[in-house]
Amino acid sequence: QVQLVESGGGLVQDGGSLRLSCTASGSIYSIYAMGWYRQAPGKERELVAVKTSRGDVNYADSVKGRFTIARDNTKHTVSLQMNSLKPEDTAVYYCNADRVYIPGIWSKEYEFWGQGTQVTVSS
Repeated sequence: QVQLVESGGGLVQDGGSLRLSCTASGSIYSIYAMGWYRQAPGKERELVAVKTSRGDVNYADSVKGRFTIARDNTKHTVSLQMNSLKPEDTAVYYCNADRVYIPGIWSKEYEFWGQGTQVTVSS
């Protein structure tokens, strides 16, 4: 069983900063992509940022230049530094691990989600 545990959400004022962290634990051989998604009330879940084990990074256009994703492949951790936060960044942020291989189960790739952490930006 693999679990993703997030931390770092909270309440911040417009223009402020927050840092989210996520650690994947359990029986893990490798994780191809780790990243962050968010879901605001009444909206669909959307990609915020993702980083592959090769170092490829993809950001949502709305966060480019403000958010920075970092990842430690050996420790199975991913973080998201969020600067210049705006009220429209308010959402529940979810950590995601995709194309996960579990030792002994080489024929299947798994995807896992964290429980979500609330980020609220006040104007």
